[in-house]
Amino acid sequence: MSRSLIRAASVGVAALAIVLAGCSSSPAPAASGDAASGPAAEDYVTPGKFTVATGETAYEPYVIDDDPASGEGFEAAVAYAVADKLGFAADDVEWVRTSFEAAIAPGPKSFDVNIQQYTITDERKQGVDFSSPYYAASQSIVALKGGAADGVTDIAGLKDLTIGAMANSTSALTLEQVVDPDVEPRLYNSNEDATAALSAGQIDAIVLDTPTAYVAVNFYIENSFFVGELPKAGIEDEWGLLLAKDSPLTGAVTEAVDELREDGTLADLETEWLSGLTEGVTLLE
Repeated sequence: MSRSLIRAASVGVAALAIVLAGCSSSPAPAASGDAASGPAAEDYVTPGKFTVATGETAYEPYVIDDDPASGEGFEAAVAYAVADKLGFAADDVEWVRTSFEAAIAPGPKSFDVNIQQYTITDERKQGVDFSSPYYAASQSIVALKGGAADGVTDIAGLKDLTIGAMANSTSALTLEQVVDPDVEPRLYNSNEDATAALSAGQIDAIVLDTPTAYVAVNFYIENSFFVGELPKAGIEDEWGLLLAKDSPLTGAVTEAVDELREDGTLADLETEWLSGLTEGVTLLE
């Protein structure tokens, strides 16, 4: 069982807001900005430091105990692994907090990178940069026990249900293209609004990315359960580190993420922090 599952009980009621590394002795990046040495020191928000942003409250399994500086949790660990690839010691990583929407808005940033489950989309790329993806999340169906979705075992059983999702999200696209329900889906401004509608009995089920669905079922939506995991069917919910538009760091951060993927670090971190999220969950077909 993953460490995130062992410690996950600490999330508790704080999961309401779902959106829903030890020290390195490596030196700080060199001051020159040529291709061989990477970005210049002045390319960072604070020279000699790697400034990483996460949510105003950061939730498990991405950050344990809302303490990203601990390096505990999937995204906290990814951030420190990227910092190490860029040549920063763990002590030179500084954390700041931002809201999800404020960070993705065009304009100057208070951080070098922001990591809080940002799906890479062409629309968002108009205002910000992204690294290559560090994670690809599947989508899952969540419902209330005893409700209309209880007992559903395949996609055909979802067709006649009223299902909700966050508008303009991979969850909504997956609902439309994979489930293709006969009943018009209900789309909401946020995952929080969608889960509130489910709890109130206004819809039969919701689609969430699988890590968020795990938090919802276990810690937030009372009397809820996983109906099942949906096939990707070519729809990828790929998460990238967010940077300012045309950031001089984008290339180096992307290279760091690519190296972490190629050397197996990302897979190891996913196993450590996210394994078990779908244990016992049916893949709907």
